[in-house]
Amino acid sequence: MKARPVLTDEQEIQSVLGGIKFNENGLVPAVIQEVETGEILMVAYMNRESLIRSLQTGRTWFYSRSRQRLWLKGETSGNLQYIREVRVDCDRDALLFKVEQLGAACHEGYRSCFFRCLGEPLQEKELQKGSRPAEIVDELFAVIKERQQSLPEGSYTAKLFRKGIDKITKKLGEEAVEVVIAGKNRDRAELVEETADLLYHLLVLLAESNVSPDEVWLKLAERRR
Repeated sequence: MKARPVLTDEQEIQSVLGGIKFNENGLVPAVIQEVETGEILMVAYMNRESLIRSLQTGRTWFYSRSRQRLWLKGETSGNLQYIREVRVDCDRDALLFKVEQLGAACHEGYRSCFFRCLGEPLQEKELQKGSRPAEIVDELFAVIKERQQSLPEGSYTAKLFRKGIDKITKKLGEEAVEVVIAGKNRDRAELVEETADLLYHLLVLLAESNVSPDEVWLKLAERRR
């Protein structure tokens, strides 16, 4: 998965900007949609500068109304969005970005920000969070990336990142051996436990190497085809 500029010619970019109706605050809403599935992932705002950066870099840049500054989606979490197509609505006052999403789009760890149904008890919906394996991996990876950035005291994940690649790969190797032993012993419960440990440490290694689980899923999909 690579970033590809949408537009590079300066005159063409300025022509596109001239046809967009920004609101009185100089902003335009941007709807973000997964290109393969059509799933709506999130809605955010862009100003002229963030839109230009998005078109030039092939990654989504937004304008934060609360922080009054530009921000790159996935800058801290690693959950980047790679733009594959941009559309404008009939009134030219809203944009649609079709993207390839790395990891979760929602800051709460969900694939999409639209995970709640109106009128549905939040507690009930929370129980369904991460019900699919890929969602659980995305949620865990988002937490691991957050720990990598903040390095909170007392966090085992932060401790691994502080010690660096040698410690991370050593732990991964140890967990792999534990999985082999559990498998050889035909210990089903132990195999489940050790596999969970192995996957966690593998995600830590991916985060340390700036690789997203989605890149692994895409590679598996390529091989299947």
